[in-house]
Amino acid sequence: MRRLLLAIAVVLLTLDSRLESQQQPTKVPGHYLFAWTGDASHKGNDFLTVIDADPASKSYGKLVTTLATDQQSVRIHHTEYVLHMSGMLFANDHDAGRTFIFDVRDPLHPKAVTSFTDMAGYMHPHSYVRLPNGNVLVTFQHVHHGAGEGQMGGSGGLVEIDNQGKLVRSASSADPSFPGALLTPYSLAVLPELDRVVSTNSSMDDVNVFSGVTYQVWRLSDLKLLKTAFLDVDKNLYSHVSPEEARIGPDGAVYIQTLACGIERISDVDKDQPVSKLVYTFPGSSCGVPTIVGHYLVQSVPLMHGLIVLDIANGNKPVEVSRLKLNDNYFSHWTGWDAKTGRVVVTGDQARLYLVKLDQSTGALTMDTAFHDASGKPGFDFASRKWPHGWQGTGEPHGVVFSR
Repeated sequence: MRRLLLAIAVVLLTLDSRLESQQQPTKVPGHYLFAWTGDASHKGNDFLTVIDADPASKSYGKLVTTLATDQQSVRIHHTEYVLHMSGMLFANDHDAGRTFIFDVRDPLHPKAVTSFTDMAGYMHPHSYVRLPNGNVLVTFQHVHHGAGEGQMGGSGGLVEIDNQGKLVRSASSADPSFPGALLTPYSLAVLPELDRVVSTNSSMDDVNVFSGVTYQVWRLSDLKLLKTAFLDVDKNLYSHVSPEEARIGPDGAVYIQTLACGIERISDVDKDQPVSKLVYTFPGSSCGVPTIVGHYLVQSVPLMHGLIVLDIANGNKPVEVSRLKLNDNYFSHWTGWDAKTGRVVVTGDQARLYLVKLDQSTGALTMDTAFHDASGKPGFDFASRKWPHGWQGTGEPHGVVFSR
């Protein structure tokens, strides 16, 4: 009997070891960028581009490989903001309403695990944030409505999904306290220590693009919607409009970037009455994805064709500390941080991706000129090239993450 029990124990330990190894990324030498890419002409298919991002590599800035999907490019959009330790990466073509899950544990040989469209009756997934349990909490912009296939309805919801694309739980963003309001979840910040989630409402539909003026607070443990609230309106009367990306600051507050180029600071999210304050406004409009590194907030600002860095050590009074123009015509949008090399990746409206160095002691930005294309120009060129998966054309990059 003792031998039998010992044998069973050995088998169980072996299974546990195998399961654990499946959750850990494969140790592959090097450092890489994963750029989610579409066909700029919308005739070809979406694909994942892998680029050498190791400054010590002889092939730094060079194309490594690509992984094609079967999805014709409609509107290439978001990936996760940071690659999870599992090595699984979520990425969507928003207007196609489809999300892919990639296994990038071996960056030289990425694989598509699965894909999904609607989930729990919601459609058009937008943003992805990891939970402490390793699952992904996803914002879905709309609920299905009517008999027509794919017909969009009103307010959407939040959906928790595992790494295999399986539904775990969901909750609607519709709020009886806001009857008739279009509450379309865009992005979210997860605060496990407070048992809270903060989400923004901003429509990807151009007809309703300026309808968003609210944020929502949820209880993480059961996804109960606790509060829908208006953002702070400042004297210019517009900087609060269309709240998009939510990020957690060094002070524990949630900082929300708006399409109108405002920064709203949300505090007391664990209280009955959270507080929203418009603390900064950047020049212009259509500001995109921000990144917070320490007490610096890096913001893409299309009007100045580059980036502006704020010191948010005092969250109520941010101060600009640096800015960097990328080129004279670049409309910057996506940013993402690489803690390993101290660089920020930027994509925008052109077929070019940049890497920028951030001095974490001063907030100063400088172009990484060592990361350049064949002509010597800074950045990676996606224009008019033949890609490893056999397609020839101009790529349109959007969401980008670094390997771990």
